[in-house]
Amino acid sequence: MVQERPVRVERRLSAILAADVAGYSRLMHHAEEATHAKLSVLLTEVVHPAIAEHGGRIVKNTGDGFLAEFPSAVEAVRAAAQFQTRIKELTVGEAEDTRITFRVGINIGDVIVEPHDIFGDGVNIAARLEGIAEPEGICVSSSAYDHIRGKVGIQFVDLGDQNLKNIDRPVRAYAALPNGPSPATQAARARSSSCSPPRLSIVVLPFANLSGDPNQDYFVDGVTESLTTDLSRIRGSFVIGRHTAFTYKGKAVDLKQIGRELNVRYALEGSVQRGGDRLRVNVQLIDTETDSHLWADRFDKPIADLLDMQDEIISRLANTLNAKLIAAEARRAEGMLNPDAVDLIFQGRARLNEGQALESLTQARGFFERALALDPENVDALVGKAIVDISIGSTLLTDDRMARCTAAKAAATKVLSLAPDYALAHLVLGVIHMITNRAAEGIAECEQALVLDRNLADAHACIGWAKALLGRSAETEVHTNEALRLSPHDIYAFRWINGIGIAKSQMGADAEAAAWLRRSIEANPNAGRHFSARMGRGIRVALRK
Repeated sequence: MVQERPVRVERRLSAILAADVAGYSRLMHHAEEATHAKLSVLLTEVVHPAIAEHGGRIVKNTGDGFLAEFPSAVEAVRAAAQFQTRIKELTVGEAEDTRITFRVGINIGDVIVEPHDIFGDGVNIAARLEGIAEPEGICVSSSAYDHIRGKVGIQFVDLGDQNLKNIDRPVRAYAALPNGPSPATQAARARSSSCSPPRLSIVVLPFANLSGDPNQDYFVDGVTESLTTDLSRIRGSFVIGRHTAFTYKGKAVDLKQIGRELNVRYALEGSVQRGGDRLRVNVQLIDTETDSHLWADRFDKPIADLLDMQDEIISRLANTLNAKLIAAEARRAEGMLNPDAVDLIFQGRARLNEGQALESLTQARGFFERALALDPENVDALVGKAIVDISIGSTLLTDDRMARCTAAKAAATKVLSLAPDYALAHLVLGVIHMITNRAAEGIAECEQALVLDRNLADAHACIGWAKALLGRSAETEVHTNEALRLSPHDIYAFRWINGIGIAKSQMGADAEAAAWLRRSIEANPNAGRHFSARMGRGIRVALRK
């Protein structure tokens, strides 16, 4: 008897896109025929052409949504971004309760292929990711994110590990924001999936007005809103939108409960009080899981121009919080048995923030290299490694200075090819130009970094340093003072102050130079003396070229 050969199951690796209409049942209940007609038009005239344009195919329609397959995750995300943007444009004038909006989930997986359907875990994960996406949003798995990072011109926020329904293992998810950095959040969806809070997730609660003067409310609210926007510029941050945060205004709050409600790790709260001609702003950073205070500070300034003072407070807070949040995340990562690339990057950044000591830099490099072993194109790890190399090379902590600079340039160039708007990579490239006798090009890169991140204090200081290299030492102090204004207690402030001292020396103002150099040493006694000598020698070498 001839035994029948088993039928071969066709499988292939695909990018799977699952989409549905947010609130479809509600829309149909209120206006069944109108909703059906509008959905049909949007699918025919917007969605289907976008999918076809990017090489995809509709596998099946699901009544209120559809399943599509693409040969490339990049094309799947581009198609989703295209039809999401176009649908928003076409429906922007409609009432919120009648607008049609799609939620999209994208995953890469090995699928079973049949003539009119595809099956498998990869499909199920895409469908579950669609379920946690915001209306008008796109949610992708880590497998898809690894393929699209730096290739689609879209900002992503890390939602952390998601426990998806009927999926055995947690799935790391990322929310894609097609319109760039935004205060819009994934909080509600994240809550419903019972996931752990994303890293660097924070809510800025409305600051309290303790002045007894309702006319100061605009200033107090402005601090809250501006700080929310500026914290959103921190790479990898997940910041609750101001409209959600303001629902807590004037209420007695339980920070642990807020952490659970919004699914965030940290909360920032503060108060503003006016007394006479002075204004006092108190702030504190709280871990919402433990209700413990991580950091607190006070700003006490004379009232001159309220808007200028608000801008200074926001800039200083954003710079300080960046460092404090990184330190907090690094402490969380230290106890992990199997840290991922992001955990290792936080630990590397924390070592960088310890200062210019060779031991700290070496430890930081080790963390970044371990992260790159797990994720070779991780732009944050590449930038971190470049910063280590340029820090060692520019301060003459090595005899192999040019090799360090070459390695840093290669890393920064790769980062900018993957993520052209990465401010810190522009700054690194600017420093490389400066120490290789191309100070004018270095200034241009630093100015571009400031366009992308106005709070990047180091960029101002580096421009001042470059002016000294160009023989324009009289301009150095202005740029460096701007850096000190933005981040007066910066771990690297001694380095900036030292730059002014060297510039004053070049101008022949020896007494002022000595005062600035002495201030640099006082700012960091362990590093100041040696750094001053190294930097002075480095600038003299550059000027002789």
